[in-house]
Amino acid sequence: MEEERYLKKQRIYKTIMLVILTVFLTFIITTMYMANKYNLNQTNISTLFNNSSKGDSISNSINNIKKVLENYYLNDIDEEKLKDGAIQGYVSALNDPYTVYIPKEEMEEYTASLMGNYVGIGIYMGANSEKNTIEVIMPIKGSPAEQAGILPGDTIISVDGIKYTAENVDIAADAIKGKVGSTVKLEILRAQEIKSFEIMRKKVVINPIESKIIENNIGYIQITSFDEETAESFKLKFEELKNQGITSLIIDLRNNGGGLVDETLKIADYIVPKGKELLVTINKDKKEEIQKAEHDVLIDMEIVVLVNENSASSSEILAGALQDLDEATIVGVTTYGKGVIQELLSFKDGSGLKVTTHEYYTPKRNKINGIGIQPDEIVKLPQTVENILYVKDYEDTQLQKAIEILNIK
Repeated sequence: MEEERYLKKQRIYKTIMLVILTVFLTFIITTMYMANKYNLNQTNISTLFNNSSKGDSISNSINNIKKVLENYYLNDIDEEKLKDGAIQGYVSALNDPYTVYIPKEEMEEYTASLMGNYVGIGIYMGANSEKNTIEVIMPIKGSPAEQAGILPGDTIISVDGIKYTAENVDIAADAIKGKVGSTVKLEILRAQEIKSFEIMRKKVVINPIESKIIENNIGYIQITSFDEETAESFKLKFEELKNQGITSLIIDLRNNGGGLVDETLKIADYIVPKGKELLVTINKDKKEEIQKAEHDVLIDMEIVVLVNENSASSSEILAGALQDLDEATIVGVTTYGKGVIQELLSFKDGSGLKVTTHEYYTPKRNKINGIGIQPDEIVKLPQTVENILYVKDYEDTQLQKAIEILNIK
């Protein structure tokens, strides 16, 4: 995009996933690079829309509208809001749900939330374009939303009495966020019943790693998201399990929407031999960049990775790499299929632009976007399971299959 001409050449290679993520952890599944600030100050709307004949046309049109409003509009005009609205409209016209303009007053909270510092009610939600609804993907464990009784699949009808549909998911996100200690009222449709919730916003503590030992010295590590230090936490959990005598490992990536790809690649590096390719990214000019394992193998045992339809982005990077390199057996159902990368670009005025810049592929150049990772063993959960986030072990056919595979090996 034209705006990238203003970027400094040096970029911080932080790769992040998210669904629309505000401070309360609402997101559209995506993967991003974090980048440095633009060299150019943003003083008005034309700053972004100049330096080309097309840009001049856009800025001229906006300036003409501005003059009309100044001459005829009845009420006061907030120039800052108009500027942000113009940019948001320009960006949204791309029809790319992952490319988003972030006003400066939201940028600090937005960036903090990307790094795992969440304040709010703690839900993942997304737009269902087929039903034109906003749906809860899942609440975070221990979050105010979970404690209040919000469940995956709940449809958000209204926020503080105002109704929202899929195309207004960004606006709904803004309405749900707020200060610590304040409350938000949600009207939820569950099955055919409408329920009301009043939830207090709090600091949400994320613990993306859980571990235990299953039968026959099989270790189990669940990763719910890839936040800062997730790889180090994973390593510590594995070493604890190894000291307790595990001889094989299950990595559970089900319902993991992604996160920091740097953390994902570190975990892959624990398993994949040094020098092997882990990830391939391709930009608009078809230029390839390849990420490779950089260290000696830490985890040298049989591995099964569990995935489902909510395993996305960074989760698909890890599962795809381990599958292609024959380092793990993948069990479950086909993953989400989110295989494009966004960069988060910061302007000097404090605002930001999250823009799609790359598509990524598995080491064997298998396409992920719109396709997903197909498991080696397709295993569906039984129809009796009502909530895929809280599956009892005796109903968990996917986990049972993983145990079966490792017992045979």
